[in-house]
Amino acid sequence: MPQTALNTTASFQALHDHYASVKERPLRELFAASPSRFEQFSLKAAGLFLDYAKNNVTADTMAHLFALARERQVEKRRAAMFAGEKINTTEQRAVLHTALRAPALPALVVDGQQVSADVHAVLQRMQTFTIAVRSGAWLGYTGKRITDIVNIGIGGSDLGPKMVCQALRPYQQDGLHLHFVSNVDGDDLDAVLQQVNPQTTLFVIASKTFTTAETMMNAHSARNWFLQNGAAASESDLARHFAAVSTNVEGVTAFGIDAANMFPFWDWVGGRYSVWSSIGLSVALAVGFENFSEFLAGAHAMDRHFQSAPLEQNMPVIMALLGIWYRDFFDYRSVSIAPYHQDLGNFPSYLQQLEMESNGKRVTLDGSAQPVATCPIIWGNVGTNGQHAYFQLLHQGSDITPVDFIATLHASHQLPGHQAALLANCFAQSEAFMRGKSADEVQAEMQAKGMPAEQIAVLLPHRTFPGNRPSNTILMDALTPANLGALIALYEHKVFVQGVIWDVNSFDQWGVELGKVLASNILGELTGTPAQQSHDSSTNGLIAMARAALP
Repeated sequence: MPQTALNTTASFQALHDHYASVKERPLRELFAASPSRFEQFSLKAAGLFLDYAKNNVTADTMAHLFALARERQVEKRRAAMFAGEKINTTEQRAVLHTALRAPALPALVVDGQQVSADVHAVLQRMQTFTIAVRSGAWLGYTGKRITDIVNIGIGGSDLGPKMVCQALRPYQQDGLHLHFVSNVDGDDLDAVLQQVNPQTTLFVIASKTFTTAETMMNAHSARNWFLQNGAAASESDLARHFAAVSTNVEGVTAFGIDAANMFPFWDWVGGRYSVWSSIGLSVALAVGFENFSEFLAGAHAMDRHFQSAPLEQNMPVIMALLGIWYRDFFDYRSVSIAPYHQDLGNFPSYLQQLEMESNGKRVTLDGSAQPVATCPIIWGNVGTNGQHAYFQLLHQGSDITPVDFIATLHASHQLPGHQAALLANCFAQSEAFMRGKSADEVQAEMQAKGMPAEQIAVLLPHRTFPGNRPSNTILMDALTPANLGALIALYEHKVFVQGVIWDVNSFDQWGVELGKVLASNILGELTGTPAQQSHDSSTNGLIAMARAALP
């Protein structure tokens, strides 16, 4: 049943009235008024600690936001997702990525499918395959062990495994190198093929249908490279060097991959939620199945927290509501992700797909136009690099951008001094965003240095920081497989809650399809008979230039 338009609900109107009374209150003032603010606005769950004290909220604000969540039936929709109801309404599918990381018992059955049993059967096959490759029992066609694994996918079949493998770098097996190819640009694949030996390389082709255009172009190019550069390699040798994550047995076997080395998943697994499935095969190969299991367990711990904790102590719900607060009341249009851990370098890119592909929707579930703004733009980079790039804009720019700081208390390395310096920068930035530096403080500082009054007057506006710029800080003890799993699941559930409140389908992605269809048509015009000038003048002109340049 369609929900009432968000901006007409009683809780939204109450928040609107409340916003008018608190929007001008500086964060400095909120901290001064409440010495226990840190304790009041922080919580722990599934190995993570969230400090959300540096947000423009009071206890009344949060009470209004929780009322909004209840009016929008977040708890009911949450139960529907975990029960396997078809909440992906445009595709009539259940949304069961949480089942991929749940224990085998209690069993989950949906529409007659033994979901739990099927999931754990695939996990068992992944474990057997992973052990064989990592131990050296699996050999290439010349009898040499595998030294390089190339994951070929796109979207969630690339971003998830690539991000997790980088994040768990210290857990990777020595002598086994991971590579990721996604771009249809041949330079991506070519750069990887220059580094590997066909006799010791295993390709993992990740495509549910085994028809994804970009993935299959790269897969066939890799196949051709293997046959042309493998000396005596023949098509019968492909089975020792290619595995598939797919459901298309016919397509996989026609490619030359043994069906025994095809690892399936299901239509209720969306691409951006698929790293927990057999799409994570590259992760299991990289870090070992035991660590992959810990990764799943960490996500499941966050699932249990999200499913059972009251809204007022529910970490994903709180993060989602803060995002709603800034997007729909303050009109902040982007969120910056700042992981203060080099191995989380791909995490902002991963969240870009997770959040913007999920909630970047302009219509509600019943097809009505959105009455409010939905997903903000997600962007970011690792600290401290961002401090020397775009933090200038975050501190003194004309737009305010909330920031999520992510850090670990302990490092995975033994280099002295680095971790303290890293955490000092992280904490200092969040404090600087909150406090800023007033004109009076800047003037006093320059006067103390004996600067002339006329010079102070010139420099004063340039050295003043407005502050009052909100942030969350997420801490974990260390970047372990379990903590990484919990972190990803935290953001997944945040996205779900926001989708419920905005009344969008967070689990389809029709906006991805149009460009694919047009690209297919134009490809034929670029490589086949002359185009019929069927496009606008700009596109026709570009096609003509490309036809003249292409071999």
